[in-house]
Amino acid sequence: MSTIRLTMAQALLRFLDKQYISQDGEETKLFKGVMGIFGHGNVTGLGEALERSAGDLVFIQGKNEQGMVHAAAAYAKQMNRKQIFACTSSIGPGALNMVTAAATATVNRIPVLLLPGDNFATRQPDPVLQQLEVQGDYTVSATDAFKTVSKYWDRIVRPEQLLTAAVQAVRVLTDPAETGAVTLALPQDVQAEAYDYPLSFFEKKVHFIDRRPPAPDSLNRALELMKGKKRPLIVAGGGVLYASATKELAAFAEAFGIPVAETQAGKSSLQWNHPLNVGAIGVTGALAANLLAKDADLIIGVGTRYSDFTTASKSAFAHPDVQFINININGFDSAKLGGASVTGDARESLKALQEKLAAAHYENGYGSTEITDLKKRWEGEVDRLYAAQHEDGLSQTRALGVINETLDASSVIVCAAGSLPGDLHRLWRTLEPKTYHMEYGFSCMGYEIAGAFGAALAEPEREVYAVVGDGSYLMMHSELVTSLQEGRKITILLFDNHGFQCIHNLQRGHGSDGFGNEFRYRSETTGRLTGNVLPIDFAAHARALGAKAYKATTAEELQAALLQAKEETITTLIEIPVVAGTNTDGYESWWNVGVPEVSVSDKVLAAHQEMKSRIQAVKLI
Repeated sequence: MSTIRLTMAQALLRFLDKQYISQDGEETKLFKGVMGIFGHGNVTGLGEALERSAGDLVFIQGKNEQGMVHAAAAYAKQMNRKQIFACTSSIGPGALNMVTAAATATVNRIPVLLLPGDNFATRQPDPVLQQLEVQGDYTVSATDAFKTVSKYWDRIVRPEQLLTAAVQAVRVLTDPAETGAVTLALPQDVQAEAYDYPLSFFEKKVHFIDRRPPAPDSLNRALELMKGKKRPLIVAGGGVLYASATKELAAFAEAFGIPVAETQAGKSSLQWNHPLNVGAIGVTGALAANLLAKDADLIIGVGTRYSDFTTASKSAFAHPDVQFINININGFDSAKLGGASVTGDARESLKALQEKLAAAHYENGYGSTEITDLKKRWEGEVDRLYAAQHEDGLSQTRALGVINETLDASSVIVCAAGSLPGDLHRLWRTLEPKTYHMEYGFSCMGYEIAGAFGAALAEPEREVYAVVGDGSYLMMHSELVTSLQEGRKITILLFDNHGFQCIHNLQRGHGSDGFGNEFRYRSETTGRLTGNVLPIDFAAHARALGAKAYKATTAEELQAALLQAKEETITTLIEIPVVAGTNTDGYESWWNVGVPEVSVSDKVLAAHQEMKSRIQAVKLI
């Protein structure tokens, strides 16, 4: 057997460089490159290999380990999981900084390969700098923290172990049903150890992503269930987009006149003005979708994992005889809510079920104008909110209206946390698929700018906008610098409402007077953070990092800034002060967050009683 002597790190990169995927006859190189921050745990191993023998893999220098993994995940998401990045860090704090982003990728079913440095396998110099010593189990290191947030985890303590570990890692990364973060922990000494690897290990490997058809019996069960239902509602999740099933979704809905509601991940599955698109569903949902959900006797979930925001903590579907058909590539998700499980590719499943329903001459029981009337009613509400004026300044919904009306239809918006996801889910009008990039599986603050950078890497021909609150911006804006370094322009739309106002609103809605959520000075009078708001000049901060920056305090200034930002060639920030509390809320939704049963506050006790009554009314627990 022909072999080549390489270090483990060199062999790993050569292997990754030869991995490809093929779906629907289209072949794509699986790994675009490696994002990394070097330290003593990886600089002389993977660092040397990247410098000397990276093949066609591009190296991108991250500025924060969490941020670079967010960027890698956003890249994979925008590429429909057809091309990905690996991410490398040093041991200890560098590795642990990636854990949050690893969980974000796994929760959202997004593939990313993590290559954290690890302790010396030989233990000769133990304990090394940044080593975590667990006295009761010396085999444990900081990288064990990745086990719970990874879909596959391994530690390479001998260079020849790479031969099996790398194959298993790519298997999971390319499996649409099981994908997420994959971690290969790499002891820093083993990275540099050599082995005679077989040349066959480095031959081009094509992984075929076969569209998995649903089992015929599962389709028959779905058909029998659907025959007796007159008020079906489709809930379109992210799986519709990942399966490139938008056309099939539209065809299915149109064939039987079934309204379509969208989750955060599924938004843009249908253009907003499609007559059967009734908008967002759940806690951040629209009135039309939530009213239809309340009376639906059948929910057809397509590629959704039914988070509590989608189901409004299982209160959204209130019909006494409601049942579920769950179309999902992942059997774990298709089994939820006691539904009829149709486990398979979304595109193939929709086509197959449509054929069976057409043969059975299925008809729904909606009134001739019921869906149209509800949709018209909701769009009138969106128009009102987009035009809403506030005497104290620019309202958040007015700002979003200006942005939505000014941006090109092909532009991509990226968001993740705060009050903005709720407003965007309800109000944002999408015309093209993959233009609404929301990380709401983990709703990870700090994802927005890193995610926008990743999306811009994936689709440099589009304008990409990070829609971010001041709280998330302060948590993580580091990859703004990386976007400048890589020449990948993003536009950051920074909504400044002086704090964590989303949680502030949630807090006050459940009996609190407001505590610890606004960016204020500590008051000498109260001893708490109740003084004046902190005067932060975000535009000046962005300029200091090398970006272009504007500030817009009125709708007219905002539109002008957006038009100017379009002409800029580098990353640009627009600071948008908005009046706190001018976001949307409600619309026939509820979210169970847990309210104290015991409190000195009558308002808290009243909120607890309301929560109890809501829970008692929920059919599905």
